[in-house]
Amino acid sequence: MNKAVFLDRDGVINEVLSSRVKFVNKPEQMYLLDRVGEGIKLLNDAGYLVFVVTNQGGVGLGYMKENNLKKVHEKMKKEIAKSGGKIDDIIYCPHKPNAGCACRKPEPEMLLTLAQKHQVSLHESFMVGDRDVDILAGKQAGTKTILIGNEEGLADIRFPTLYDAASWITTEQ
Repeated sequence: MNKAVFLDRDGVINEVLSSRVKFVNKPEQMYLLDRVGEGIKLLNDAGYLVFVVTNQGGVGLGYMKENNLKKVHEKMKKEIAKSGGKIDDIIYCPHKPNAGCACRKPEPEMLLTLAQKHQVSLHESFMVGDRDVDILAGKQAGTKTILIGNEEGLADIRFPTLYDAASWITTEQ
């Protein structure tokens, strides 16, 4: 079985609600947070599969088309690759907030789908997010959970950045 790190996108990998961008609806609005590519490379080098699991309600609300979302993700992967990092797979929920779908975090379906597809041992894996909906999805799926940022939350542990979390995962686990 493989071990994995499931990453929320907005607020963990890229800027959101910042001075440069409110929401990422176009590739040119994708700005990686500091040292994200390096952190992902640490995880890759330690043998973790790295997945992005992201709620993208902007698709369901009509703010962007799925084709544009794919372009955003291609830019994100290219930017991460500049530091030697690699995203192994991306899954997203395109539904509107409060749509009642099974795939929108805090539901664990996206994590469970990727775990089955890539033969991942969830109890040896991590969900990394910046909001409690991410942490709840990870807990429901059976992963360890890490909260990014300065807020208190439901996670097992908290770090200020993805790079700090990746450093801890790859040296403490």
